[in-house]
Amino acid sequence: MAKFSKPAAGSWTQNYPELGTGPVDYTDSVDPAFYEDERHAIFRRNWLNVGRVEQLPRVGSYFTKELPCIGSSVVINKDRDGEIHAFHNICRHRGNKLVWDDFPNEETSGSCRQFTCKYHAWRYELNGDLAFVQQEKEFFDLDKSKYGLKTIRCEVWEGFIFINLDVNAKPLTEFLGPLIKGTEGYPFHEMTEVYSYKAEIGSNWKLFIDAFAEFYHAPILHQKQAVKDEASKLLDVGFEALHYQIEAPHSMVSSWGGMAPPKDPNMVKPIERKLRSGLFGPWDRPDIEGLDPLPEGINPARHRAWGIDEFEIFPNMSLLFWAPGWYLTYHYWPTAVNKHIFEANLYFVPAKTARERLAQELAAVTFKEYALQDANTLEATQTMLATREISDFPLNDQEVLLRHLHTTVQRIVEEYRNDNVNN
Repeated sequence: MAKFSKPAAGSWTQNYPELGTGPVDYTDSVDPAFYEDERHAIFRRNWLNVGRVEQLPRVGSYFTKELPCIGSSVVINKDRDGEIHAFHNICRHRGNKLVWDDFPNEETSGSCRQFTCKYHAWRYELNGDLAFVQQEKEFFDLDKSKYGLKTIRCEVWEGFIFINLDVNAKPLTEFLGPLIKGTEGYPFHEMTEVYSYKAEIGSNWKLFIDAFAEFYHAPILHQKQAVKDEASKLLDVGFEALHYQIEAPHSMVSSWGGMAPPKDPNMVKPIERKLRSGLFGPWDRPDIEGLDPLPEGINPARHRAWGIDEFEIFPNMSLLFWAPGWYLTYHYWPTAVNKHIFEANLYFVPAKTARERLAQELAAVTFKEYALQDANTLEATQTMLATREISDFPLNDQEVLLRHLHTTVQRIVEEYRNDNVNN
């Protein structure tokens, strides 16, 4: 495998001089005070993807999302006009959690005509209006029009549902900017077969983004994903991605994809040859519109060896496009300075045959192993960072997206702190 040439500037990082090239301070991943400010400065002021429209297939459909990073539980639903809403999951009577099943801290989903509080049976319409108050005459001058559910800004882009607690934030499409909007037109709506993973990780949320936003580690950490001879080649040659791009606060990395299908079937394991699938997904591309040609923002280098693009949508969503015709999302939901919930969802065009289904399942379980290898390092990293014996770390040119993430987060928190001092 040949290395790919770097830009004329000599390095990707030099394209973004504001990032510098010195060591990066990782105190932002261990300091509890920084984390509290991060919650307010970043998660309560930016657009957060909480799901997709396919989770709301009909009028009355809903799902809940537990978000300690913004200090709330939210309800996402579809009303009778087909509009999608987001509400704080709280009854206006005495503050009881409105939508939950057996365990109040667990997420749930379903369908209903109205939301009914389990405590005193106050009922709310699907658009959030207060519809019914038990023994209403017992209250004093109660104006039901003033006690609807508390709304959250909610906008949809390409089927992805986003919320934002900041009423003054710029519109979603403006926030996403040209880099992310360059993926518009991809057939997300065709890929409704979903495989999902969720786990609590004992590390700061940024550390897992770090793990996925560079491929420098791949020949070392993931060498057993390939057969021995192929792994040895990767170790000897090393790895460089095809393209990096930053349009603050978002970024992306584009990489090669020579294993779907491989040039030589002996490069991969027997089960991959049998099912025509593996880490890069099923080898047989689905016959749907939108994949040829791809939107201009995907594989922007238009490299013939392209296999995967990973877009980092600030602050905590990764959107990955794979050459064989499927996509993947990661989300990193902080619950403490040293813990977060990691979610991964793999999206495929629904299988039409048993072979297609098995190919998708092999891709899903192979991905799980791959992700476990990355996650396996995180708690050890968090433990050692927490000693604060070392706080500054050198990052190489292939780690430019990590440099961008930490620099961006630190800048935003610093601005937030300065605003609070001045006000």
